[in-house]
Amino acid sequence: MTLDPKALQQITDVTLGNYNQTAERFREGTRDHDVSQNIEALLRHIQVPAPARILDFGCGPGRDLRTFTALGHTATGLDGSERFAEMARADSGCEVWQQNFLALDLPTEHFDGIFANAVLFHIPTQELPRVLRQLHATLKPGGVLFSSNPRGENQEGWNGPRYGAYHDLDTWRRVLAEAGFVELEHYYRPAGLPREQQPWLASVWRKA
Repeated sequence: MTLDPKALQQITDVTLGNYNQTAERFREGTRDHDVSQNIEALLRHIQVPAPARILDFGCGPGRDLRTFTALGHTATGLDGSERFAEMARADSGCEVWQQNFLALDLPTEHFDGIFANAVLFHIPTQELPRVLRQLHATLKPGGVLFSSNPRGENQEGWNGPRYGAYHDLDTWRRVLAEAGFVELEHYYRPAGLPREQQPWLASVWRKA
């Protein structure tokens, strides 16, 4: 399936429209989510001392920006949702960029780490290689990318009012390697449950 520019624009508009409309409910529903395992996975592989420059890609309302700042790092947020960007700036005090994920404008070799928690699955499969190359380019040499996505059998499409692509580990490894990343580790979440009850695939990658 090839998505033309009109279809890609619709995916962006409808998905972001839903996040804008449900922003307050989303913030309340995710405020207490424990993603410390994911934050620790990113930080333990960053090879520079604090403060590291971290891009919270898909920062949402800003919960994790506050955490990175409290840990002594310099965090920048990025989100496609206008409402989320406003919330994240107000709540975290961090610089937050509002950018369409399919039309990114990122500085070259600027960040030590990228935290992409529950976000990259919104990017249509045909656009994913390009976006990953852009994330690769904005990392400093040896920089680290963390991602966590709901896993699947490489299907994609609408899940209610939001678009998603759900990859298995083999496919995720292939597209990351093709974008110039080397795998450091992966795990499934939530921790401590049988695999069939772990819908999230988390992985950590270094810029080759």
